[in-house]
Amino acid sequence: MPERRQTTAEHQIPGAAEAGRPAALTVATGALVTLILGGLTAMPPLSMDMYLPALPEVTDALHAPAATIQLTLTACLMGMALGQLVVGPMSDKWGRRRPLLAGLLVYILATAICALAPTAELLIAFRLLQGLAGAAAIVIARAVVRDLYDGVEMARFFSTLMLISGVAPVVAPLIGGQVLRLTDWRGIFVVLTVVGIALTALVWRRLPETLAPADRHDGGTAEALRTMRGLLTDRVFTGYMVAGGFAFAALFAYISASPFVIQEIYGASPQTFSLLFGVNSVGLIIVGQINGKLLVGRVSLDKALGFGLAVITLAATALLLMTGGVFGDDIGLAPIAVGLFVLMSAMGLALPNTNALALMRTRHAAGSASALLGTSSFLIGAVASPLVGIAGEHTAVPMAVVQLTCALAAVACFVGLCRPWQHAEPVKPAGTPAAGTAPMAAEAGTGALGETGAAVLPEQREPGREEGAPCEPGPRRSDR
Repeated sequence: MPERRQTTAEHQIPGAAEAGRPAALTVATGALVTLILGGLTAMPPLSMDMYLPALPEVTDALHAPAATIQLTLTACLMGMALGQLVVGPMSDKWGRRRPLLAGLLVYILATAICALAPTAELLIAFRLLQGLAGAAAIVIARAVVRDLYDGVEMARFFSTLMLISGVAPVVAPLIGGQVLRLTDWRGIFVVLTVVGIALTALVWRRLPETLAPADRHDGGTAEALRTMRGLLTDRVFTGYMVAGGFAFAALFAYISASPFVIQEIYGASPQTFSLLFGVNSVGLIIVGQINGKLLVGRVSLDKALGFGLAVITLAATALLLMTGGVFGDDIGLAPIAVGLFVLMSAMGLALPNTNALALMRTRHAAGSASALLGTSSFLIGAVASPLVGIAGEHTAVPMAVVQLTCALAAVACFVGLCRPWQHAEPVKPAGTPAAGTAPMAAEAGTGALGETGAAVLPEQREPGREEGAPCEPGPRRSDR
């Protein structure tokens, strides 16, 4: 029996093989898990970006105004936000596989029904259900990363996921544009249904359980709420969470508005829009890889995050000046495209580092922490989405205003709540355990901290340990 458990651990954790195990098998197992997690994190851009070139067509086909059709994006985003609050604690209680597979099955059903929706109202309703179900992929993929990695290695892996999931926004609009050549917008949902079926089969056969039974929470809703409350009382965790949410909202303002800005205002074709969207996504991927391969382990994660937020703010400011007519009324598409490219590329520094820095502060409830991170991002993005079209379809100023406002809010949260100068993490080489890198208890402003700095509720303290006493580093999951 002990030998069987050891073999299971090897399949769960890439690189956990014994010295006698063939290296090729270990690498293949780790690469497959990485690809599956990348596919799960790619579901949001697949669900939204493949649909973007069809927005003007949906507006005409369903005889609805653009603002109403944009609510199909908002509904999907709201569903993904709220669903994570449910699925995250469920995955802490029942493990990662069962909630993930249930969510994927409902996602397939909802997406298939979207292809048949006869009215805008029904499409909005089933997009909401699609988002609720798809939330399982987002939150559980992030929780699995927290199960397997820590510290610098976790930041590196998030950047790797950005490379894999970043292919989705590059390919999705291109696929969507080509699907529109062969059929109407309903065919896009048919393709998404097929993708959902393929991913579900892959998860069923190849993704092992990563949360050991001993690490699961037996409590119900009350305990989940207490855990989330404890996380939210950690000022630094909350700062990273909200800063990442506003950065994501600036990104989603671009996703929501760009089909109308590029196609309706600047007269580009759906194929040209798809190409520009893909180029911007390539910029995000490249910067994400620079972050993961070159910066992480050499530069403080806080410094990389701060630089990314600064570039996003500058790009949003330039876009507001250009769309507002400061440089003339006939500025053309090229300068706007450059500004959007810079803004999108800087997301490669902001998004993976906010996730890594926040999750480094919690180990006892990775599912709940992941749910809070995802919910805040999607809720703030859902609020930003309708605002980009508030002045109609013939001006890009609202998009730029929303982007700049969100960028400034992200900077304010990073500086005001995270206060990185107070708890700058030491730069350590890859593979160094993160147990000793957590900030001191006083930095969180909430009393006793767990082994990675997250606030510890009274119910979670070990017997005999006084509040504020130093925590001994616990064993890694891979060492158990």
